[in-house]
Amino acid sequence: MSQKDILQTVLESDELPTLPTVASKLISLTSREDTTLSDIADLVSQDISLSAKILKVSNSSFYSFPQQIGSIKQAISILGTNAVRSLVLSFSFLTIKAGKDKDTFDFEKFWERSLASAVASKLILDKVEGADTEEVFISGLLQNIGELIFAQTFADKYEEVLTAVNDNQYDLLAAEESIFGVNHCFIGYEVAKNWGFPDILLQPLLYHHNPAQFNGSSKNIADTVKAVYLSDLLTNLLFSDKPEDYHKRFREEAKQLLNLTNEEIESIFQDVHIHIKKAGEYFGLKIKNPKSVNEILQEANVRLNLINLDYDQMNKQLIRAKIELENLAKELEEKNRILDNLANIDGLTEVYNHRYFQNALDQEINRATRNDETISLILTDIDHFKKFNDTYGHQIGDFILREFCATMKAILRQYDILARYGGEEFVIILPSTDEQGAYTAAEKLREEIDSTVFKLDGEEYHVTASFGVVTINPAGEEDFSKSWMIGNADEALYEAKKQGRNKVVCWSPKKKWYKL
Repeated sequence: MSQKDILQTVLESDELPTLPTVASKLISLTSREDTTLSDIADLVSQDISLSAKILKVSNSSFYSFPQQIGSIKQAISILGTNAVRSLVLSFSFLTIKAGKDKDTFDFEKFWERSLASAVASKLILDKVEGADTEEVFISGLLQNIGELIFAQTFADKYEEVLTAVNDNQYDLLAAEESIFGVNHCFIGYEVAKNWGFPDILLQPLLYHHNPAQFNGSSKNIADTVKAVYLSDLLTNLLFSDKPEDYHKRFREEAKQLLNLTNEEIESIFQDVHIHIKKAGEYFGLKIKNPKSVNEILQEANVRLNLINLDYDQMNKQLIRAKIELENLAKELEEKNRILDNLANIDGLTEVYNHRYFQNALDQEINRATRNDETISLILTDIDHFKKFNDTYGHQIGDFILREFCATMKAILRQYDILARYGGEEFVIILPSTDEQGAYTAAEKLREEIDSTVFKLDGEEYHVTASFGVVTINPAGEEDFSKSWMIGNADEALYEAKKQGRNKVVCWSPKKKWYKL
């Protein structure tokens, strides 16, 4: 059969995997220039199960956003259209399972390796300065989708391919070309093109085994193709019987193709197995405790050194070494969790500390700039708190600070960020919030504090607070800076105190002081 005949047979086969409705419509929708975020959110929200999965991943360490994402529309706004499309496609393809008669092709192993490649692709491209990593995960996941398509549509013939590979007659590509006249790269590319995939997803399918053949002008696509190619080497390192060969190749080619440094390569080796395990949990794929690169290489070295020992002796030593490594990894993970908490949380009030606030504000300003939207900042201060401390003592003062924060946290949205700025001064970041919304939030906080009676040991206490608000679209301001934003919020807070305290004052570059 010719290439054309093979492709036609594949496309007309009843066994060809079909995209779920939402995934198919999303590809079509995102290809149109007039599509809005609301259009995409409405489509994805139709599938409640899929929406729940996307929100779970969005709020996980897979993205590590500082605030909670509560809706698909917010996820699209924060992650970006392409990233959400990639998540939809990832979940859609990972639901493809073997048919009743497809025993030769190991679907479970295929998706396990594919997920490892997806994770590796993202880790690799994250090291490339300026690279767009939104869609590299799905590119890594689907790079070998042609293998699955062959196994679905030509089950018997593909068994011949796998037999030839297992018997060391050919490598996989050579076996496919010998039996079919085409390889899985071509088939995956053509089928994905038929599904309507965009070019950024198509090119890695075609060139992931030979990135030098890609001659397009897009640096973004070129970097993605190279990262996906390298991810295949790293995946082979993780699953091969000869990991040392792929370890050497990966080091050499990562430096050559993407100019990665030794430190960046070591970082990938240290992290990849951890991220693979987490990705398995996020995407509903059971992966049994993947080994680290170092552990894999150590075991390979042990096998060489103990070649003359019997199987039981070797196995006992490997098991003992693995148990020790796993115990150390668990201990390190727990210590890192404690350290992360100590680094980001204020010990007294249990809200975020000043360090975390500065980092979070940088992220939110970058996101607001990228999405061309407003961001609001509230600076608040407990009125006459020094006098309160002098009157009732610092223990009561500390109690008030804790309760003051707890009262505000109960009102704020899940994804708003409350932090202690210093002393009795606190700061609140309101992402994607306009002037009216920010003023309303501040006024609601002010009224709640004013009406709350704080009780301790039978005694009652009352405090008020002043609020300074600033709202800005960073993309629309030439001289914008983070310090400029904080400074103006501080000026508004100072004006609120001048006006008698227990007030909300907003700052605007056009209106200066105003109340909505």
